[in-house]
Amino acid sequence: LENVKRLKGHDKGKTFTVICNSLREIGYKVYAKVVRAYDHGVPQNRERIFIVAFSSPIHFQFPENSRHSVYQNVGDVLEGKSAEAFTISDRMWEGHQRRKQEHLNKGNGFGFSLFTEEDEYVNTISARYWKDGSEILIKQKGMNPRVITPREAARIQGYPDKFQFHTSKRHAWQQFGNSVAVPVISAIGEKIIDAINRKKRSNDLIDPLAPEIF
Repeated sequence: LENVKRLKGHDKGKTFTVICNSLREIGYKVYAKVVRAYDHGVPQNRERIFIVAFSSPIHFQFPENSRHSVYQNVGDVLEGKSAEAFTISDRMWEGHQRRKQEHLNKGNGFGFSLFTEEDEYVNTISARYWKDGSEILIKQKGMNPRVITPREAARIQGYPDKFQFHTSKRHAWQQFGNSVAVPVISAIGEKIIDAINRKKRSNDLIDPLAPEIF
């Protein structure tokens, strides 16, 4: 199971406790952890809660971090070709800057986020990215910033370049904003298979089905 990081603390943790206990009551051994996409090789600061549940009390370990295993930094996912079609208009750029200043005046940090090729990662891409792209803008010398291309969005989610996304830019951005980071799922999946093959019993001898939250 996968959801946003906030699920873990929703309603002071009560919602998450209900989920874990409900799985336990029907015989599942639960393991849960907040995993960041950047820690598994892609330049995106995407944090999600993952819940792995087994129908028997077997031992499971989440994968270790593997930063830079796919890409080194933001520059590695950029296409490098002319991106004039993705450069935001003067009107939109002025609006982004105005709204950010308004938020700063209110004492909060909301507003657009600007990244360069040298940055280690970008913000989390969301399904609403197609609207204005404010959460991930790429700095350009002598030009307004630009949004990331659909191919770049695919790369920061860990999709191989052979993956064919929707021909509509809007739908492609929505696809990747709603997606999971592929290297994270792959790494967790490998650990699930390993745990099933090993069939090692849970470390908790007193209560083998007690949920383990990391």
